[in-house]
Amino acid sequence: MDGSAVTDPRVVVLAGGLSHEREVSLRSGRRVAEALRSAGVDVTVHDVDADLVPALEALRPDLVWPLLHGASGEDGSVRDVVQLLGLRLLGTGPRSSRVAWSKPIGKTVAARAGLVTPEFVTLPQSLFRELGAGRVLDTIAERLGLPVVVKPSKGGSALGVSLVTTPEELPRAMVECFSYSDTALVERAVAGVEVAASVVDLGEGPVALPPVEIVAEGPYDYDARYNPGRVEYFTPARLDPAVLDEVGRVAVAAHRALGLARLSRADLIVDDAGVVHFLEVNVAPGMTETSLFPQSAEAAGYNLGDLYRSLVRASLAARPTGLEPVRG
Repeated sequence: MDGSAVTDPRVVVLAGGLSHEREVSLRSGRRVAEALRSAGVDVTVHDVDADLVPALEALRPDLVWPLLHGASGEDGSVRDVVQLLGLRLLGTGPRSSRVAWSKPIGKTVAARAGLVTPEFVTLPQSLFRELGAGRVLDTIAERLGLPVVVKPSKGGSALGVSLVTTPEELPRAMVECFSYSDTALVERAVAGVEVAASVVDLGEGPVALPPVEIVAEGPYDYDARYNPGRVEYFTPARLDPAVLDEVGRVAVAAHRALGLARLSRADLIVDDAGVVHFLEVNVAPGMTETSLFPQSAEAAGYNLGDLYRSLVRASLAARPTGLEPVRG
């Protein structure tokens, strides 16, 4: 059936899962489902559990929208299963999700596309132990300088992320990082304005939404992101018009370079010289009441229900994609 002919699409939103970001995913799923229902879309929310495959086989929805954060949700594996069932996805496919999910690979792809990204190294926990923690940490401090940001190579919501300003803080930051991932990414910290730049594609190509400037009291950590009161947001970001345009250009360029689809959110830093530094990209941006993608969408003048319905329709109107072939 031609997706454009579907007038009353049935959508299944996937939310929950077993990652550290389960609660955020559930909140995102509920918010999107409510918005879609307000726009007249038939939507069901389903957790990722042993009942998922039988439920999808029974429902045979027109579209599956993964709103899963963390492993399995953003690493492409659940998206692989959806496509194995012959169902259509809203958003990025499995292979590109895997690339974006890995921060070191995502940064490398972005750099090859001409984007600026902070210098970084990656350290698997096993190698870290084999080479001797003390000497490795000394070398990091000498090579990258301080401050640095230590973060899991895969993950979101700032879990396991630390800003390190002194050599004495590095060991603890590594231990905290390794509690969330077996590989740490250590990158040179860039001073400047923290910005989240969202992108949507409603069928005519990716377009940048007004970026959100993030001003946090203390670290912009998990608690600050999802509990109102610790962060002030400015949408659009308080930047010169030319810099705002560059932020949008970088977000769209990252979206294209990484092969993303329908929606994404790039995390960026704008330094004092107006240079935009790419940090990472999210294929399943948070959709909670404090999340950045909805703030950008509303600042652009969108009603969220109408926007999400348009994303559904654009996905159904596009050429169907199945299992992605692996080419040499």
